[in-house]
Amino acid sequence: MIPQEAGFDRFMAAEGDEATQEPAARGDAATRTEGARQAKPSTGKAGETSALTKRQRRRRRKAASPSEPATGEALPSVERTGTVGKPPRRRRRKPGVGGDGGMAAGAPKPAVPARSTPDSLPKAASFGPARIQDLPPSEPAGDAPRPPVYAALDLGTNNCRLLVAVPTRPGQFRVIDAFSRIVRLGEGLGRTGRLAGPAMDRAIGALAICSQKLAARQVAGARLIATEACRAAANGEEFIERVARETGLVLEIVSRESEARLAVSGCGSLVDRSAKGAVLFDIGGGSSEIALLDLRGGYSRRLSSHIVAWTSLPVGVVSLAERHGGRDVSAALFETMIGEVIEGIEGFAGRHALDELVGGDNFHLLGTSGTVTTLAGVHLGLERYDRRQVDGLWLDDADVTELVARIAGWSFEERVANPCIGSDRADLVLAGCAILEAIRRVWPSQRLRVADRGLREGLLTEMMVADGVWRKGAPLRQKAMA
Repeated sequence: MIPQEAGFDRFMAAEGDEATQEPAARGDAATRTEGARQAKPSTGKAGETSALTKRQRRRRRKAASPSEPATGEALPSVERTGTVGKPPRRRRRKPGVGGDGGMAAGAPKPAVPARSTPDSLPKAASFGPARIQDLPPSEPAGDAPRPPVYAALDLGTNNCRLLVAVPTRPGQFRVIDAFSRIVRLGEGLGRTGRLAGPAMDRAIGALAICSQKLAARQVAGARLIATEACRAAANGEEFIERVARETGLVLEIVSRESEARLAVSGCGSLVDRSAKGAVLFDIGGGSSEIALLDLRGGYSRRLSSHIVAWTSLPVGVVSLAERHGGRDVSAALFETMIGEVIEGIEGFAGRHALDELVGGDNFHLLGTSGTVTTLAGVHLGLERYDRRQVDGLWLDDADVTELVARIAGWSFEERVANPCIGSDRADLVLAGCAILEAIRRVWPSQRLRVADRGLREGLLTEMMVADGVWRKGAPLRQKAMA
């Protein structure tokens, strides 16, 4: 057998011959003819060949075995020629000729760099938490005033949501950034009375992203609130302190009354202006806020002034599902869940404030929660949830009844398969439907309006009103962060 070096010389000989003939092949006819004359073999001493034609080389390679040269003859070693520092030009070899990408069998393969291992990779730089208060002041370009940037964050029992916006026309604002993630901060809270470690870790991860988003902008005003999970947990305050240490965000635990007022402020623009009364509800993860609005004296932009009664039920989709189970829910269990919520509503002293209007043409329900937006998405048959089609949608009473019955009849796997429910909500949606059914039985209504908005919008609205950004002639100056 030929050693690897001999095999490599054989490969180099063939390559060298082609390389020396390549310039002639690209020349004109006269040059090619002259090159052909020079390529004819000439015999010198006995047994020596100074040059071989391509046909002769093919015959010799064919006669030789794949690993051995022809008997009694040695293949010539052709020296590569060319200018120093410039590699010789070679004719491109046809793909598939020779093994290993064109190299002859037995030729040494080029060294392959070792695959990087975790220990060989450079370590990522360590960055501290982004803090809003550390933002450097910046001035608007030129003399043109810029609208101030406001941010609102709502950390609930089930979700962490952020909204960043700038004011536009009176009573309106434009969202320039948003974030939402299901964190289930209140997971297990009903059993233990405390926030669990994994749940807090999930929330911290989402809040760290929110902190980075806020640090990337010069925020004029921000309110960052936490609701029922932190209100009810024995270690809620401890968690708030951890959030401040690890993310730089200072969260405010709001009262149930403030939560109900903010829900009204955030959804007020969707109340039918021709209505005389409405019941607004927000089905959360750990609590459900309900506000009764009396509009018989006329509609006004500040709808919080129309609240005649409100309550915050200590029951939400997470807490109700944990008590009764949310994966496999029978019809009897579903009715039990509805009955529990109705019992809680019956303890609400102001529930009769709109009895004269309930069920009539001048009354409607307004719901803001993942439950009602999910029902709207299923009703529309959306392949992917689209807020633009859902927010503000009207559903008739018969539509809601049919939707609740349809979803209650689905198996857990069927709920997971629905694009508007998915795996994140499949075990919670029936608990939400039970709360919705309880509200509908206490306050029957011909119509339900769906709102994909809530506390964050209420926070933004209240901050902008307090700063007077919508007052006539008010300059939209960039405020310094306090």
